[in-house]
Amino acid sequence: MEITPIVLNVAGATMLLLFGVRTVQIGVERCLGPSFRSVFSRRRNRLQSAVAGMTIAVVLQSSAAVALLSVSFASASVLEFSTALAALLGADLGSALVVQLLSFELDWIVPLLLAAGGWLYLHSKSDLSRQAGRSMLGIALILISLGFLREALEPIRNSSLFPWFATYLERDLVTAFLLGVGLAFLMHSSVAVVLMCAAAVDIGAIPFEAGLSLTLGANFGSSLLPIWLSRRFDQVARRIPYANFAIRGSLAVLALGALIHFGPVPELLFGSPDQSLIAFHLAFNGVLLLALPFLGFLEWPVALLLPERSAKDSSGKRVEEISCLDANVTNFPNLALASVRREVLRMSRYVAAMVHPVLDLYRNGDSDCIDQIREHDQHLNRALSDIRQYVASLPFEKMTKSEKRQARDLTGIAVDLEAAGDIVVRQLLQFAEHIGEEQIRFSDEGWSELAELYSKVRKNMELVFDTLATDDVDIARLVVQEKALVRKIERNSRKRHFKRLQMGMDVSFDSSDMHLETLRALKELNAKLASVCYPVLVRQGQLRDTRLVDDLALGTSGTGSSRAW
Repeated sequence: MEITPIVLNVAGATMLLLFGVRTVQIGVERCLGPSFRSVFSRRRNRLQSAVAGMTIAVVLQSSAAVALLSVSFASASVLEFSTALAALLGADLGSALVVQLLSFELDWIVPLLLAAGGWLYLHSKSDLSRQAGRSMLGIALILISLGFLREALEPIRNSSLFPWFATYLERDLVTAFLLGVGLAFLMHSSVAVVLMCAAAVDIGAIPFEAGLSLTLGANFGSSLLPIWLSRRFDQVARRIPYANFAIRGSLAVLALGALIHFGPVPELLFGSPDQSLIAFHLAFNGVLLLALPFLGFLEWPVALLLPERSAKDSSGKRVEEISCLDANVTNFPNLALASVRREVLRMSRYVAAMVHPVLDLYRNGDSDCIDQIREHDQHLNRALSDIRQYVASLPFEKMTKSEKRQARDLTGIAVDLEAAGDIVVRQLLQFAEHIGEEQIRFSDEGWSELAELYSKVRKNMELVFDTLATDDVDIARLVVQEKALVRKIERNSRKRHFKRLQMGMDVSFDSSDMHLETLRALKELNAKLASVCYPVLVRQGQLRDTRLVDDLALGTSGTGSSRAW
């Protein structure tokens, strides 16, 4: 038997499986990404956070996505350590549930998913319907790939090489465990690895005990993955994936030790071998939730491992104040532009530090915090001025067209970030000071509306900065799509505010100016931040030059003249 066709068939089926998983993730994120972020960021107890993490992992078919969400919210001080870690443990169980759902015999539904999903994706004019169609196609591809994988592995049973390898894995469970670790890390999906193991066990390509060890390795590897993906976050936020690794990784190693010590465990094999393997995987991740009451005890040792970095360097100057612009590399455009990008990222951290405490200042009017925000604004202004001078000094005659465009884009982004800081200082801070001086109070309904809009703008800001760091076009599209939702929240709040005025609520009369001005400022802030994503969309051809309808004759028809996009 030739080995090459088998390897190619297995590789092709595996890539199709990974592509199907990614297709589902993209469709769901574009449909419901903002809603997930809204649900995920609500303050809740550990059990509720675990359920939220499990739900999002099931829909996204990825616990790594939930890990990144939890880390980003912890970095923004939206989630506490225990609740964020609880969400990640719930996501681990959610990814195991996905394996169970996809393992059922669902061949009969594949044609329906292909037909309905393909029609929605190709013919629907609604973006929501198109992304739903994309997700349906992704699920169909996963099911098809599993069938291909079983067919590709079928000849292994009659070969002379693979049975020897399978027997070796059965004798050396540590090697099988390490193989599972490597596969999960390389494929970035424990779902795909466990489904592959289940398919191999189902046709007898590998023994059940080796499949158990591979599955434990996949769990260990998928707990390492969030540590790798979150390596660029601050130390405090990175404590969460490390704590998750301590729990899930330790349990995987202990289970492997028990499997080696006690040998084959017939009690684990019930029904078909593949379903027994998946049930074991599900039970393993379910046991993790028993740690929920004790998560607080992990914070201290993990904090020792990842202490919060000092904000000052050896000279006593704050690290954030050190410019990233390197005057020694101006003759090397690629290096110079890299330093400009780092400086722009530094500006984004100042903007985040200015936006985060704004709404609290409406209540407490902390003068020290207000002074610090104004100091941040001065750093923003200085950084923008430095970037302009630095870019102007670059040898444009030696730069490629792409490098020139990148220099213009980065300068424009710096201008937008500085303008966002101006909105905070010249509008929102002044409003906060006026509210404190005049002792203005908001109605409960009005304050809730302001808090909702502020929360949405703040979450969009995190997406903007994710785009700035990664140039991810999908996140950039999501930010621009969210502008419509921000406008809707602002418009609905104005309508409800005017209704309260008509009802004669005195507190609404007293706070009317501040309420409306804050709504307008937050909407402007969101729009200015969203413009940071435009260069990414323009490069990918994802942004139109105008929102006006193309055919001016529509304006004379009496219908459709106000429709855009």
